[in-house]
Amino acid sequence: MGKVYEVKHPLIQHKLTMIRHKEVGTKDFRALVDELAMLLTYEASRDLPLEDISFDTPVAHTTQKQLTGKKLAVVPILRAGLGMVDGILELIPAAKVGHIGMYRDEESLEPVEYFIKLPEDIQSREVLLVDPMLATGGSARDAISALKARGAQKIKLITLVSAPEGVEAVLAEHPDVDIFTASIDEGLNDQGYIVPGLGDAGDRLFGTH
Repeated sequence: MGKVYEVKHPLIQHKLTMIRHKEVGTKDFRALVDELAMLLTYEASRDLPLEDISFDTPVAHTTQKQLTGKKLAVVPILRAGLGMVDGILELIPAAKVGHIGMYRDEESLEPVEYFIKLPEDIQSREVLLVDPMLATGGSARDAISALKARGAQKIKLITLVSAPEGVEAVLAEHPDVDIFTASIDEGLNDQGYIVPGLGDAGDRLFGTH
């Protein structure tokens, strides 16, 4: 059964507060999103399996822990999810990267899929699906369905800011998916934006309007 982890680490909360400010420019916004993605991935990767290995240090022979080699894939939902990839790869450089392209129809607020490209062995990888915002939940819900249709079995969703409506929508359709987020905000406004949120993450990351 999937769980929701609202990560209250002081560094995460501090950096999240910084990116909420509308005066923060594109360069600083990108850097902070990178850092937040890395910190949230640190939390999301706590259950990665370990194995014992024996080797020599400069002082003695020892047995220590290392990752078992479990394969990971980072899959951003385009375009805003791209802003989180570099921070995750700093932490897990061996992860492969896929892409899912979706946009939100301005009238229906429903997601439309226009592109998907995944590692060939996606079925054997644990997938970190990333998107800064979990608003209505439509894009994340459909992206998870697209991953499962292509064989992905273990999926975690990492977001910076989430609305309760989005969390509920994802878990209603995908109760096996864990969600990691820095904040569950108050809700959505009439335009489908998270309140208080941080605005349009894609526009703020790429300097568009």
